[in-house]
Amino acid sequence: MALPLLPGVSRDRNIGKEKFHKSQHWGFCNNVAMLVGENKPGVGGKPLPGQKLTPKYSVFPEGIGSDAPAWIAFDKQILDSMTPFRPYERIDTLKQFLEHDGHVLRFFCVWDDPESMFHDPRELVLHYYLSDDTIDIKEIVPVNSGRDAVPLFLRRDKLPKHAPMGLYQPGTITDRTVLNVLGNLAGNKGRYILDNRKTGAVHQEFYKDSDLKIGAVINVWGRKIILCDCDEFTKEYYRTKHGIEDFTPVPYKTPPPPKPEKTFPPYTGFGSEEDSLCSCMGLILKPPAKDFKKFLEKDRIGMESNILRFLAKLITDSPIDKDRKLIISYFLSDDTISVFEHVQRNSGMHGGKFLERGRIKKPGQELFKSEPSEYFKAQDLFVGARVCFHGHNFLLVDADEYTLNYMEKHANEFSVADVGVILKKLKVITEPRSREIRQLFAATDPDHNKVIEYDAFRNLIVSITDEAFSDHEMMTLGRYYGVKDECEMDLHYLLAVAQEQLKKNRFENFEQLTAVLQYNDCEKCGVLPHKVCRTICKSFKLPLADDDLQALLTIFEDDNKQVEYEKFVDGLNWRENPIPVFQTIKNEDDWTRQTPVFRVKEIKYLPLLDDLFGKEE
Repeated sequence: MALPLLPGVSRDRNIGKEKFHKSQHWGFCNNVAMLVGENKPGVGGKPLPGQKLTPKYSVFPEGIGSDAPAWIAFDKQILDSMTPFRPYERIDTLKQFLEHDGHVLRFFCVWDDPESMFHDPRELVLHYYLSDDTIDIKEIVPVNSGRDAVPLFLRRDKLPKHAPMGLYQPGTITDRTVLNVLGNLAGNKGRYILDNRKTGAVHQEFYKDSDLKIGAVINVWGRKIILCDCDEFTKEYYRTKHGIEDFTPVPYKTPPPPKPEKTFPPYTGFGSEEDSLCSCMGLILKPPAKDFKKFLEKDRIGMESNILRFLAKLITDSPIDKDRKLIISYFLSDDTISVFEHVQRNSGMHGGKFLERGRIKKPGQELFKSEPSEYFKAQDLFVGARVCFHGHNFLLVDADEYTLNYMEKHANEFSVADVGVILKKLKVITEPRSREIRQLFAATDPDHNKVIEYDAFRNLIVSITDEAFSDHEMMTLGRYYGVKDECEMDLHYLLAVAQEQLKKNRFENFEQLTAVLQYNDCEKCGVLPHKVCRTICKSFKLPLADDDLQALLTIFEDDNKQVEYEKFVDGLNWRENPIPVFQTIKNEDDWTRQTPVFRVKEIKYLPLLDDLFGKEE
């Protein structure tokens, strides 16, 4: 029976409530209506029957702490010291890898294999990788050694110092030690704790870079290997990091046996020496190899003949042969020599070919021998040289202009044409007598013209040096310190040579050449600078040597050093102004008839004395 209600008592549960809202339990997800508020409370925020709401504060009761969000409440808040529940250790190998990636120490080693049949040492190469402290070893397998060529003697890995040792159970050697296990390891909620002290773990000692040095013996799984040498990078590494300076290698290679000297049978006299030698090189006979590169470089190219010509006479007591003149031609393309005799009237000699072109052996050599014979070279021929060709003795008394120019351009190959070498040699002889030699030169020049005749200069040098210099060296000094008077050049000869060369190359563009020269003459004065004329001639590909073109342009210069270009072109025009007097050089015996372009007549001796003894104060 229900008790009667006292006055003022009411059964209305909503009395005293201030919130009567209902939570939204339905909503839309991807435009689909569904239940989204299963855990939301009922009317007024009270839980529904059987519903457990997530408390607002998990540990602390309401009213303790801050109601601010965690990222604001814990901002700039630091914990003093906590012992982590999981003391994981961190091994940082990335820094070592980044600093030493690609840096490898290389040692040359040797292993004396006691089980080998012949007890021969086996050469090895050890690589130590600084990026991860690993080692690999490769073996150098000699040719025909009978051993199999394996890729590696030891694959790349860390090398223990005290190997081999006993076998360990699986899991004994690990990077981490498990202290105990909580829960199911196979499930998602399994837990395990690691021992940061690694109690009971096996600690192995591996080789480090500090353990490796020249002369050290390392243990490679029971094999004693000696480190004998290292490369330059390894030396620099140990010199910088460890301060080691002594890298004396340990000798480990037995000196190779001396190679037996290869001997050849003596020359039999049949064929050339080179041909006979090729027959001893192999079973298949091959012709002797020729130097085609030298042939292509030194073959005749335009005006470059690459032929050295010398005027020579016979050294003999016969009055008939004393006056015979011969032309010795040396062909630089194949080192061959030919001799032609100059035709002289009423001499009783027909002249012509004196010696067939070919290589000439130097005298005094044994004919039937195993060693190759020595032949005359270009350096053996110079003005004043005495040579013997097949029993005929020659004295070289002169050379053509091309030969002198070629030898001076290639002074590094011809010492008699090198002014620097000659001056150095002359300075050694004359330096103790510098004052006396200055007086001798001054006495030779009584008029104080600062020049002396070439013959007087030559005689004076001969008397001072006691004939220590050849005629070619005298000519080189004379050409270097000589007075170059362009007016004495044979214009007739130069134009004849130029016309003959233009005619051979069928050059007839004289009108176009004149028109271009006139076009560049803005002032219409009939003259142009030397450089402009030379550039225009080069643009027309005028088939003339550079020295000849320079000489011709110099001859046609006026008093102001300007080239009269119309006269220059008229002189080259072989169609309208031919020079019939000129006779071409068809063979070597015509060379002596030609007038040389330039010969030294006077010497400026003061620059010579200054180069020898310095300028006089």
